[in-house]
Amino acid sequence: MKNNNFFESFKYAYEGMIHASKGERNFRFHLFAAFIVMIAGIFSGISMNEWIILILCISGMLSLELINSALERVVDLASPEIHDFAKQAKDMGAAAVLVFACASAIIGILIFLPKWMEIFN
Repeated sequence: MKNNNFFESFKYAYEGMIHASKGERNFRFHLFAAFIVMIAGIFSGISMNEWIILILCISGMLSLELINSALERVVDLASPEIHDFAKQAKDMGAAAVLVFACASAIIGILIFLPKWMEIFN
């Protein structure tokens, strides 16, 4: 099952992104939020360092959401019946996404709030 073709692995990654975009509501929400943040960044005139931080937050959030979705599928496949450990694994994956989302939101506030306060004052 191992893929030895380097370029073919990009095809599989692309297919994963398409599948997540079509089938994962939370992934679509995070894509939409990323789009809004990028538009806000353009209009707020954020610095290069602030862009780097935002891009790391966005890419980290999307990556973590993809990993969580993959974990949920593996758990469902491995444990089709209800099991406490399966629930705990899925809940912990969701918690990891929540922790990163909260941290990213705080970072966004720290970056954007001073700029918006300056604009409105």
